Amino acid sequence: MQTVVIAAASAPGFDGHEQVQFHKDERTGLRAIVAIHSTQLGPAAGGCRIYPYKTEAEAITDALRLSKGMSYKNALAGLPLGGGKAVIIADPLTDKTPELMRAFGRAVETYAGRYITAEDVGCVASDMDCIATETRHVAGLSARVGDPSPYTARGVFLCMRLAARERLGHDLAGLKVAVKGVGHVGLELCRLLAAAGASLVVADVRCGYLCSMRSWRRSQHRGHRSDVC
Repeated sequence: MQTVVIAAASAPGFDGHEQVQFHKDERTGLRAIVAIHSTQLGPAAGGCRIYPYKTEAEAITDALRLSKGMSYKNALAGLPLGGGKAVIIADPLTDKTPELMRAFGRAVETYAGRYITAEDVGCVASDMDCIATETRHVAGLSARVGDPSPYTARGVFLCMRLAARERLGHDLAGLKVAVKGVGHVGLELCRLLAAAGASLVVADVRCGYLCSMRSWRRSQHRGHRSDVC
């Protein structure tokens, strides 16, 4: 595996990051970027996102932006963790293999605990299990927490409910809410919103996810309205 330090100081999204590295493995096709924003409060923790970025520069910018966000999220939650993030340049539907995930696990192991990875967009709990064969610095294993999406969705839902109360003076019931993207987090968020009495308008570029949304919609009570766009 080849590891290259990225001079990211001039890249969009850079904010005093401690470490940014590019990991490439020709045998598995791995192209991964790990960005450590801060370890001031503890090891840099943040998920691994698998996405078919158009350019390496785009992937670097996303890793920088997301890792900084994790620093703030972990600090606000009062966790003894810093902020980090990994992105893998690949299509999770066609390029992801157990071998690729194990190669990424070997990349994570090189940080010796400074970075702890977990599930993010394009990953599932079984991917974390593959990573765990190469490193112990991974969270969200099938036998433990598993899919974190319901927790993420609930956090978004609670923030939306509080914002509606503060700004509009009432709860989410009767409001029309647009949800862009109905993957694991988006679909669970739709469930919570519908249960709260909101009217939904949803959109996604992936037909398969919209089919899941339509199936869920048909299973709901007639009183919950949702438009699939």
